[in-house]
Amino acid sequence: MGELILIRHGQTDWSLSGRHAGRTDVPLTDAGEAQAKALAPRLAPRRLVAVFSSPLSRAMRTAELAGLTGVKPDPDLVEWDYGGYEGLTAAQIRERRPGWDLWRDGVVPGGAGHPGEQLQQVAARVDAVLDRIRPLLSDGDGDVAVVAHGHLARVLTARWLGLDAYDSRLLGHPHPGTLSFLAIDDGQPFVSAWNVP
Repeated sequence: MGELILIRHGQTDWSLSGRHAGRTDVPLTDAGEAQAKALAPRLAPRRLVAVFSSPLSRAMRTAELAGLTGVKPDPDLVEWDYGGYEGLTAAQIRERRPGWDLWRDGVVPGGAGHPGEQLQQVAARVDAVLDRIRPLLSDGDGDVAVVAHGHLARVLTARWLGLDAYDSRLLGHPHPGTLSFLAIDDGQPFVSAWNVP
């Protein structure tokens, strides 16, 4: 069986400053473009049977610079809609809401274009993605690459492992421009590598 290769998009100004970038289409920085280009030699030897990406430009540009072809934009791979917390850092949110934790407390509704999304809604989206990917991997013909975002990748990984979406909090946040590898051995899903630069 092939591996599911999770690619976190390259650095943006918002990821650098710790701002929550859900649906806001923030471009890659120069460093983010360099990170994406650096992925190309690591991905080139892989036999990819499919490549899916969040439709946001930071993910699509990462896929392009990493040398991936035949990329299919998938709206289910867009980052968590942070609602009223879009553009804020965790510290700024905690000034308004002491003790706030994204995984436990979720988000509040925002303005137009940022209605907000609860964890189980994100989980439902990644479950749909995994339902489309698993048959592609089970043939054993190659790997599938997914270019997405930090929190979404954590939820997708928890669901791959058969865990509750809330258990995503146990995974470290993947750094921009990194790879993670999900696989199955003897019928059991596992993480073969996480947050590889």
